[in-house]
Amino acid sequence: MSTEVRDDSQKRTPLSRDRVLRTAIGLADAQGNSALTMRSLAQELDVKPMALYHHFANKEEILDGIIDTVFGEIDLPPTDVDWRSAIRHRALSARRVLSHHDWAIPLMESRSSPGPATLRQHDAVIGTFRRAGFSIEMTAHAYSLIDSYVYGFALQESVSLPFNKETAPELAEKILAQLPTDEYPNLAELATQHILQAGYDFAIEFEFGLDLILDALEKFERS
Repeated sequence: MSTEVRDDSQKRTPLSRDRVLRTAIGLADAQGNSALTMRSLAQELDVKPMALYHHFANKEEILDGIIDTVFGEIDLPPTDVDWRSAIRHRALSARRVLSHHDWAIPLMESRSSPGPATLRQHDAVIGTFRRAGFSIEMTAHAYSLIDSYVYGFALQESVSLPFNKETAPELAEKILAQLPTDEYPNLAELATQHILQAGYDFAIEFEFGLDLILDALEKFERS
């Protein structure tokens, strides 16, 4: 009879705050924020739910942690370029990160206990505008405008808009079949001549809108 030898390399990875947060983010990425419960998280980690309470007081503390982690993935505005380039860089990074963590969008500004990465992000953006000469009031206006646009666009993308460069051509025939062009001529024109063209990607609309906002803010900055 052979004797089974246990491989020490297969021992369970110790539980830690970072491991819990990374697993929680992975669970939310795969199934959405609503699927994230203490029980489902414990099951994903292969531990008993009570083990989580050695690291976090409750689910709210975990949510605080994962939102702070998401903020930490967003690039801070660079300090070695002009304010417009810095804010543009940060906005593009934020959209990129939120495209991977779309469940986080409604939670980004809702946490009452923001973590260090969240605070660092806010402080860096405010500092970028202030160093450029924006007044306190205009800094508040500009920051609110930029983030409202970034979050709003990311949220719109998260509802699974079908128009992207891979799927648009295939969708043309199906959509147009349900779209009487005589009743909706303008919509049909936009769909056939722009959205449903090969290579169309809804993401191009983001940079167009972002540049319009930055153009407008630049006028205020110079006035």
